[in-house]
Amino acid sequence: MMEIQDPELMVLKYKQDNQSHSVVERNSFFSSIYQHDIFDLAFRPFFLLGSLASILSMIIWVLQLNSIISLNNSGLSPSIWHIHEMIFGFATTIAAGFILTAGKTWTKQPSLTGKNLCLLTLIWIAVRIAIYINTNSSIVVALLFQIVWWLVTILTFTKMVYLSKNKRNYLFVPLLSVMMIVNIAIILCDMINLTGLAMHLSRASILLFTILISIIAGRVIPFFTQNGAKTQKINTPIWIEKLILPVAITGVVVFILGYFFNLPFTPATIMLLAGLLHLLRLSFWKSTKTRNVPLLWSLHISYLFMGLGLILLGLSYFDLSFINISIPFSNALHMITIGAIGLMIFAMMSRVSLGHTGRALILNKMLILAFLLLILTALIRVILPLFNLTQLAWNLSALLWVSSGLIFIFVYSPILFEKRIDQ
Repeated sequence: MMEIQDPELMVLKYKQDNQSHSVVERNSFFSSIYQHDIFDLAFRPFFLLGSLASILSMIIWVLQLNSIISLNNSGLSPSIWHIHEMIFGFATTIAAGFILTAGKTWTKQPSLTGKNLCLLTLIWIAVRIAIYINTNSSIVVALLFQIVWWLVTILTFTKMVYLSKNKRNYLFVPLLSVMMIVNIAIILCDMINLTGLAMHLSRASILLFTILISIIAGRVIPFFTQNGAKTQKINTPIWIEKLILPVAITGVVVFILGYFFNLPFTPATIMLLAGLLHLLRLSFWKSTKTRNVPLLWSLHISYLFMGLGLILLGLSYFDLSFINISIPFSNALHMITIGAIGLMIFAMMSRVSLGHTGRALILNKMLILAFLLLILTALIRVILPLFNLTQLAWNLSALLWVSSGLIFIFVYSPILFEKRIDQ
Protein backbone atom coordinates (compact mmCIF):
# COMPACT_ATOMS: atom_id res chain seq x y z
CA MET A 1 0.00 0.00 0.00
CA MET A 2 1.33 3.42 -0.87
CA GLU A 3 2.22 5.58 2.15
CA ILE A 4 0.66 9.01 2.18
CA GLN A 5 3.06 11.70 3.45
CA ASP A 6 1.66 14.60 5.44
CA PRO A 7 3.45 17.76 4.17
CA GLU A 8 3.16 19.51 7.55
CA LEU A 9 4.69 16.53 9.37
CA MET A 10 7.50 16.38 6.83
CA VAL A 11 8.29 20.08 7.36
CA LEU A 12 8.21 19.63 11.14
CA LYS A 13 10.51 16.60 10.96
CA TYR A 14 12.89 18.52 8.68
CA LYS A 15 13.04 21.40 11.17
CA GLN A 16 13.65 19.04 14.11
CA ASP A 17 16.43 17.25 12.24
CA ASN A 18 18.04 20.57 11.36
CA GLN A 19 17.75 21.82 14.94
CA SER A 20 19.31 18.62 16.29
CA HIS A 21 22.09 18.88 13.75
CA SER A 22 22.67 22.54 14.71
CA VAL A 23 22.83 21.67 18.43
CA VAL A 24 25.37 18.92 17.73
CA GLU A 25 27.46 21.29 15.62
CA ARG A 26 27.26 24.00 18.27
CA ASN A 27 28.27 21.60 21.04
CA SER A 28 31.07 20.27 18.88
CA PHE A 29 32.29 23.82 18.23
CA PHE A 30 32.34 24.78 21.92
CA SER A 31 33.95 21.51 22.98
CA SER A 32 36.67 22.01 20.37
CA ILE A 33 37.45 25.34 22.05
CA TYR A 34 37.66 24.29 25.70
CA GLN A 35 39.35 21.01 24.80
CA HIS A 36 42.10 22.91 23.00
CA ASP A 37 45.61 22.57 24.44
CA ILE A 38 45.58 26.25 25.46
CA PHE A 39 43.19 25.23 28.25
CA ASP A 40 45.29 22.29 29.42
CA LEU A 41 46.66 24.16 32.46
CA ALA A 42 46.23 27.70 33.78
CA PHE A 43 49.70 28.92 32.83
CA ARG A 44 48.86 28.69 29.13
CA PRO A 45 45.97 31.19 28.77
CA PHE A 46 47.04 33.44 31.65
CA PHE A 47 50.69 33.79 30.59
CA LEU A 48 49.60 34.67 27.07
CA LEU A 49 46.68 36.95 27.93
CA GLY A 50 48.45 38.61 30.86
CA SER A 51 51.35 39.51 28.57
CA LEU A 52 48.97 40.84 25.91
CA ALA A 53 47.17 42.90 28.55
CA SER A 54 50.44 44.44 29.74
CA ILE A 55 51.29 45.49 26.19
CA LEU A 56 47.88 46.95 25.45
CA SER A 57 47.68 48.71 28.82
CA MET A 58 51.14 50.20 28.40
CA ILE A 59 50.33 51.48 24.91
CA ILE A 60 47.11 53.09 26.17
CA TRP A 61 48.96 54.62 29.12
CA VAL A 62 51.80 56.16 27.14
CA LEU A 63 49.29 57.59 24.63
CA GLN A 64 47.45 59.09 27.59
CA LEU A 65 50.68 60.57 28.98
CA ASN A 66 51.39 62.17 25.61
CA SER A 67 47.83 63.56 25.37
CA ILE A 68 47.21 61.58 22.18
CA ILE A 69 44.18 59.91 23.72
CA SER A 70 42.22 60.58 26.89
CA LEU A 71 41.01 57.82 29.18
CA ASN A 72 37.36 58.05 30.09
CA ASN A 73 37.35 59.69 33.53
CA SER A 74 33.87 58.49 34.47
CA GLY A 75 35.37 55.14 35.48
CA LEU A 76 38.74 54.67 37.16
CA SER A 77 40.96 57.75 37.29
CA PRO A 78 43.90 57.45 34.86
CA SER A 79 46.69 56.77 37.39
CA ILE A 80 44.60 54.17 39.23
CA TRP A 81 43.66 52.60 35.89
CA HIS A 82 47.34 52.28 34.99
CA ILE A 83 48.45 50.74 38.28
CA HIS A 84 45.42 48.46 38.44
CA GLU A 85 45.99 47.01 35.00
CA MET A 86 49.73 46.50 35.44
CA ILE A 87 49.34 44.84 38.85
CA PHE A 88 45.99 43.05 38.57
CA GLY A 89 45.61 42.80 34.79
CA PHE A 90 49.20 41.65 34.28
CA ALA A 91 51.21 40.62 37.33
CA THR A 92 48.46 38.96 39.37
CA THR A 93 47.14 37.19 36.28
CA ILE A 94 50.54 35.63 35.65
CA ALA A 95 50.91 34.76 39.34
CA ALA A 96 47.52 33.00 39.31
CA GLY A 97 48.51 31.04 36.22
CA PHE A 98 51.75 29.98 37.89
CA ILE A 99 50.22 29.08 41.27
CA LEU A 100 47.35 27.06 39.78
CA THR A 101 49.86 25.21 37.59
CA ALA A 102 52.54 24.69 40.23
CA GLY A 103 49.82 23.73 42.72
CA LYS A 104 49.13 20.61 40.69
CA THR A 105 52.78 19.59 41.08
CA TRP A 106 52.96 20.58 44.75
CA THR A 107 49.75 18.80 45.78
CA LYS A 108 49.26 16.04 43.17
CA GLN A 109 45.67 17.28 42.96
CA PRO A 110 43.85 18.22 39.72
CA SER A 111 43.86 21.90 38.86
CA LEU A 112 41.56 23.92 36.63
CA THR A 113 41.49 22.60 33.09
CA GLY A 114 39.26 22.35 30.06
CA LYS A 115 35.79 23.86 30.35
CA ASN A 116 36.30 25.35 33.83
CA LEU A 117 39.57 27.00 32.86
CA CYS A 118 37.96 28.29 29.67
CA LEU A 119 35.14 29.87 31.68
CA LEU A 120 37.60 31.47 34.12
CA THR A 121 39.52 32.86 31.15
CA LEU A 122 36.33 34.32 29.68
CA ILE A 123 35.60 35.97 33.04
CA TRP A 124 39.08 37.48 32.99
CA ILE A 125 38.53 38.78 29.45
CA ALA A 126 35.20 40.30 30.52
CA VAL A 127 37.02 42.18 33.31
CA ARG A 128 39.57 43.59 30.88
CA ILE A 129 36.94 44.71 28.36
CA ALA A 130 34.91 46.42 31.08
CA ILE A 131 37.97 48.20 32.48
CA TYR A 132 39.09 49.34 29.02
CA ILE A 133 35.62 50.82 28.44
CA ASN A 134 36.15 52.56 31.80
CA THR A 135 32.73 54.05 32.48
CA ASN A 136 31.12 54.04 35.90
CA SER A 137 28.76 51.20 34.97
CA SER A 138 31.46 49.16 33.21
CA ILE A 139 33.71 49.38 36.28
CA VAL A 140 30.87 47.98 38.40
CA VAL A 141 30.66 45.06 35.96
CA ALA A 142 34.45 44.68 36.06
CA LEU A 143 34.44 44.63 39.86
CA LEU A 144 31.79 41.91 40.02
CA PHE A 145 33.58 39.72 37.49
CA GLN A 146 36.95 40.40 39.16
CA ILE A 147 35.56 39.17 42.48
CA VAL A 148 34.32 35.98 40.79
CA TRP A 149 37.73 35.50 39.14
CA TRP A 150 39.50 35.92 42.48
CA LEU A 151 37.15 33.59 44.35
CA VAL A 152 37.42 30.80 41.78
CA THR A 153 41.22 31.10 41.74
CA ILE A 154 41.59 31.16 45.52
CA LEU A 155 39.01 28.44 46.23
CA THR A 156 40.53 26.15 43.59
CA PHE A 157 43.98 26.49 45.12
CA THR A 158 42.58 26.18 48.66
CA LYS A 159 40.88 22.91 47.73
CA MET A 160 44.12 21.58 46.25
CA VAL A 161 46.28 22.31 49.29
CA TYR A 162 43.57 21.28 51.78
CA LEU A 163 42.85 17.88 50.21
CA SER A 164 46.55 17.12 50.00
CA LYS A 165 47.28 18.53 53.50
CA ASN A 166 50.02 20.54 51.79
CA LYS A 167 50.63 22.81 54.79
CA ARG A 168 53.78 24.33 53.32
CA ASN A 169 51.65 26.18 50.77
CA TYR A 170 48.76 27.20 53.01
CA LEU A 171 50.27 30.68 53.32
CA PHE A 172 49.37 31.49 49.70
CA VAL A 173 45.67 31.37 50.60
CA PRO A 174 45.66 34.33 53.06
CA LEU A 175 48.14 36.24 50.89
CA LEU A 176 45.98 35.91 47.78
CA SER A 177 42.89 36.72 49.85
CA VAL A 178 44.45 39.96 51.12
CA MET A 179 45.43 40.87 47.56
CA MET A 180 41.82 40.29 46.50
CA ILE A 181 40.51 42.54 49.30
CA VAL A 182 43.00 45.28 48.40
CA ASN A 183 42.03 44.96 44.72
CA ILE A 184 38.34 45.41 45.60
CA ALA A 185 39.12 48.31 47.93
CA ILE A 186 41.14 50.13 45.25
CA ILE A 187 38.25 50.06 42.80
CA LEU A 188 35.61 50.99 45.38
CA CYS A 189 37.68 53.86 46.80
CA ASP A 190 38.32 55.35 43.39
CA MET A 191 34.65 55.02 42.45
CA ILE A 192 33.60 57.09 45.47
CA ASN A 193 36.29 59.71 44.79
CA LEU A 194 38.72 58.56 47.48
CA THR A 195 41.46 58.58 44.86
CA GLY A 196 44.22 59.35 47.38
CA LEU A 197 43.35 56.23 49.36
CA ALA A 198 43.00 54.22 46.15
CA MET A 199 46.51 55.31 45.15
CA HIS A 200 47.89 54.41 48.58
CA LEU A 201 46.31 50.95 48.41
CA SER A 202 47.59 50.52 44.85
CA ARG A 203 51.11 51.12 46.09
CA ALA A 204 50.43 48.70 48.94
CA SER A 205 49.42 46.08 46.38
CA ILE A 206 52.88 46.38 44.84
CA LEU A 207 54.45 45.80 48.24
CA LEU A 208 52.16 42.79 48.73
CA PHE A 209 53.40 41.42 45.43
CA THR A 210 56.99 41.67 46.67
CA ILE A 211 55.98 39.31 49.49
CA LEU A 212 54.66 36.85 46.92
CA ILE A 213 57.92 37.14 44.98
CA SER A 214 59.94 36.69 48.17
CA ILE A 215 58.17 33.42 48.99
CA ILE A 216 58.34 31.92 45.50
CA ALA A 217 61.84 33.18 44.69
CA GLY A 218 63.17 31.94 48.01
CA ARG A 219 62.11 28.45 47.04
CA VAL A 220 62.84 28.25 43.34
CA ILE A 221 65.92 30.42 42.69
CA PRO A 222 68.32 28.41 44.92
CA PHE A 223 66.88 25.15 43.55
CA PHE A 224 67.06 26.27 39.92
CA THR A 225 70.59 27.61 40.48
CA GLN A 226 71.85 24.35 41.96
CA ASN A 227 70.48 22.37 39.02
CA GLY A 228 71.07 24.84 36.20
CA ALA A 229 74.51 26.16 37.17
CA LYS A 230 75.65 22.86 38.76
CA THR A 231 76.61 24.56 42.00
CA GLN A 232 77.01 23.03 45.40
CA LYS A 233 73.94 22.98 47.64
CA ILE A 234 72.79 26.50 48.47
CA ASN A 235 72.11 27.10 52.14
CA THR A 236 70.70 30.44 53.23
CA PRO A 237 71.15 31.08 56.97
CA ILE A 238 67.98 30.07 58.78
CA TRP A 239 67.74 33.39 60.64
CA ILE A 240 67.40 35.24 57.33
CA GLU A 241 64.62 32.91 56.18
CA LYS A 242 62.78 33.28 59.48
CA LEU A 243 63.15 37.07 59.59
CA ILE A 244 62.47 38.10 56.01
CA LEU A 245 58.73 37.34 55.85
CA PRO A 246 57.74 38.96 59.19
CA VAL A 247 59.73 42.08 58.29
CA ALA A 248 58.07 42.29 54.87
CA ILE A 249 54.57 41.85 56.31
CA THR A 250 55.26 44.42 59.03
CA GLY A 251 56.42 46.90 56.40
CA VAL A 252 53.21 46.53 54.38
CA VAL A 253 51.00 46.83 57.48
CA VAL A 254 52.80 49.96 58.68
CA PHE A 255 52.65 51.44 55.18
CA ILE A 256 48.88 50.91 54.95
CA LEU A 257 48.16 52.13 58.49
CA GLY A 258 50.24 55.25 57.91
CA TYR A 259 47.47 56.63 55.70
CA PHE A 260 44.88 56.42 58.48
CA PHE A 261 46.91 57.10 61.62
CA ASN A 262 49.64 59.50 62.64
CA LEU A 263 52.15 56.81 63.58
CA PRO A 264 55.27 57.70 65.59
CA PHE A 265 57.38 56.16 62.83
CA THR A 266 57.31 55.66 59.06
CA PRO A 267 57.84 52.39 57.17
CA ALA A 268 61.20 53.75 55.97
CA THR A 269 63.37 51.79 58.40
CA ILE A 270 61.40 48.59 57.82
CA MET A 271 61.72 48.98 54.04
CA LEU A 272 65.45 49.53 54.38
CA LEU A 273 65.74 46.43 56.57
CA ALA A 274 63.64 44.35 54.16
CA GLY A 275 65.76 45.46 51.21
CA LEU A 276 69.00 44.66 53.04
CA LEU A 277 67.67 41.24 54.04
CA HIS A 278 66.82 40.47 50.40
CA LEU A 279 70.30 41.50 49.28
CA LEU A 280 71.89 39.47 52.06
CA ARG A 281 69.76 36.47 51.11
CA LEU A 282 70.79 36.88 47.47
CA SER A 283 74.47 36.94 48.44
CA PHE A 284 74.19 33.26 49.43
CA TRP A 285 72.65 32.19 46.11
CA LYS A 286 75.90 32.03 44.07
CA SER A 287 74.75 34.60 41.52
CA THR A 288 78.16 34.79 39.80
CA LYS A 289 77.80 31.15 38.75
CA THR A 290 74.73 32.01 36.65
CA ARG A 291 76.33 34.43 34.19
CA ASN A 292 76.19 31.91 31.31
CA VAL A 293 72.62 30.79 31.99
CA PRO A 294 70.05 33.47 31.01
CA LEU A 295 67.17 31.59 32.63
CA LEU A 296 69.07 31.97 35.91
CA TRP A 297 70.77 35.37 35.78
CA SER A 298 67.46 36.97 34.83
CA LEU A 299 65.94 35.66 38.09
CA HIS A 300 68.94 36.77 40.15
CA ILE A 301 68.95 40.27 38.65
CA SER A 302 65.21 40.66 39.21
CA TYR A 303 65.69 39.72 42.86
CA LEU A 304 68.56 42.22 43.07
CA PHE A 305 66.20 44.90 41.75
CA MET A 306 63.70 44.04 44.47
CA GLY A 307 66.24 44.49 47.25
CA LEU A 308 67.54 47.74 45.75
CA GLY A 309 64.02 48.99 45.08
CA LEU A 310 62.95 48.49 48.70
CA ILE A 311 66.07 50.30 49.89
CA LEU A 312 65.29 53.22 47.56
CA LEU A 313 61.71 53.27 48.84
CA GLY A 314 63.05 53.55 52.38
CA LEU A 315 65.48 56.31 51.42
CA SER A 316 62.68 58.25 49.67
CA TYR A 317 61.24 59.06 53.11
CA PHE A 318 64.42 60.90 54.15
CA ASP A 319 65.55 64.42 53.33
CA LEU A 320 68.80 63.85 51.43
CA SER A 321 69.18 67.43 50.22
CA PHE A 322 72.41 67.80 52.22
CA ILE A 323 74.06 65.48 49.68
CA ASN A 324 72.06 67.02 46.81
CA ILE A 325 70.01 63.85 46.23
CA SER A 326 66.26 63.42 46.01
CA ILE A 327 64.67 60.00 45.52
CA PRO A 328 61.02 60.27 44.45
CA PHE A 329 58.85 57.47 45.83
CA SER A 330 57.44 56.79 42.35
CA ASN A 331 60.91 56.25 40.86
CA ALA A 332 61.82 53.73 43.54
CA LEU A 333 58.47 52.00 43.07
CA HIS A 334 59.14 51.57 39.35
CA MET A 335 62.44 49.86 40.10
CA ILE A 336 60.31 47.23 41.82
CA THR A 337 57.45 47.09 39.31
CA ILE A 338 59.68 46.90 36.22
CA GLY A 339 63.00 45.52 37.44
CA ALA A 340 61.75 43.09 40.08
CA ILE A 341 58.16 42.16 39.20
CA GLY A 342 58.40 42.59 35.42
CA LEU A 343 61.74 40.85 34.88
CA MET A 344 60.90 38.09 37.39
CA ILE A 345 57.59 37.41 35.65
CA PHE A 346 59.03 37.21 32.14
CA ALA A 347 61.92 35.05 33.36
CA MET A 348 59.58 32.67 35.21
CA MET A 349 57.12 32.52 32.30
CA SER A 350 59.97 31.65 29.95
CA ARG A 351 61.10 28.79 32.18
CA VAL A 352 57.68 27.45 33.21
CA SER A 353 56.39 27.49 29.63
CA LEU A 354 59.29 25.29 28.56
CA GLY A 355 59.22 22.92 31.52
CA HIS A 356 55.46 22.37 31.60
CA THR A 357 55.27 21.64 27.88
CA GLY A 358 57.96 18.96 28.07
CA ARG A 359 60.66 21.04 26.42
CA ALA A 360 64.32 21.33 27.33
CA LEU A 361 65.22 24.41 29.37
CA ILE A 362 67.03 26.06 26.48
CA LEU A 363 66.14 29.72 26.08
CA ASN A 364 65.51 31.25 22.68
CA LYS A 365 68.12 33.97 22.15
CA MET A 366 65.41 36.53 21.45
CA LEU A 367 64.37 36.24 25.10
CA ILE A 368 67.87 37.24 26.17
CA LEU A 369 67.24 40.48 24.30
CA ALA A 370 63.86 40.82 26.04
CA PHE A 371 65.51 40.41 29.46
CA LEU A 372 68.15 43.02 28.63
CA LEU A 373 65.47 45.41 27.40
CA LEU A 374 63.56 45.00 30.67
CA ILE A 375 66.70 45.76 32.69
CA LEU A 376 67.26 48.85 30.56
CA THR A 377 63.58 49.80 30.99
CA ALA A 378 63.91 49.78 34.77
CA LEU A 379 67.09 51.87 34.73
CA ILE A 380 65.65 54.42 32.29
CA ARG A 381 62.40 54.79 34.23
CA VAL A 382 64.25 55.30 37.52
CA ILE A 383 67.25 57.39 36.46
CA LEU A 384 66.13 59.74 33.66
CA PRO A 385 63.52 61.60 35.76
CA LEU A 386 66.32 62.56 38.15
CA PHE A 387 67.71 64.68 35.29
CA ASN A 388 64.33 66.26 34.44
CA LEU A 389 63.87 63.89 31.50
CA THR A 390 60.58 62.50 32.76
CA GLN A 391 58.70 62.53 29.46
CA LEU A 392 61.58 60.80 27.71
CA ALA A 393 61.70 58.24 30.52
CA TRP A 394 57.98 57.52 30.10
CA ASN A 395 58.20 57.10 26.33
CA LEU A 396 61.41 55.07 26.21
CA SER A 397 60.45 52.76 29.05
CA ALA A 398 57.02 52.14 27.49
CA LEU A 399 58.61 51.38 24.12
CA LEU A 400 61.08 48.93 25.64
CA TRP A 401 58.42 47.25 27.80
CA VAL A 402 56.14 46.72 24.80
CA SER A 403 59.07 45.39 22.77
CA SER A 404 59.94 42.87 25.49
CA GLY A 405 56.34 41.71 25.74
CA LEU A 406 56.02 41.31 21.98
CA ILE A 407 59.19 39.21 21.90
CA PHE A 408 57.77 36.89 24.56
CA ILE A 409 54.46 36.53 22.73
CA PHE A 410 56.17 35.94 19.37
CA VAL A 411 58.39 33.19 20.76
CA TYR A 412 56.02 31.53 23.22
CA SER A 413 52.57 31.73 21.56
CA PRO A 414 53.22 28.58 19.47
CA ILE A 415 54.50 26.78 22.57
CA LEU A 416 51.49 27.74 24.68
CA PHE A 417 49.02 26.69 21.97
CA GLU A 418 50.67 23.33 21.19
CA LYS A 419 50.51 19.99 23.01
CA ARG A 420 53.30 18.90 25.31
CA ILE A 421 55.99 17.53 23.02
CA ASP A 422 56.45 14.47 25.24
CA GLN A 423 52.85 13.31 24.78
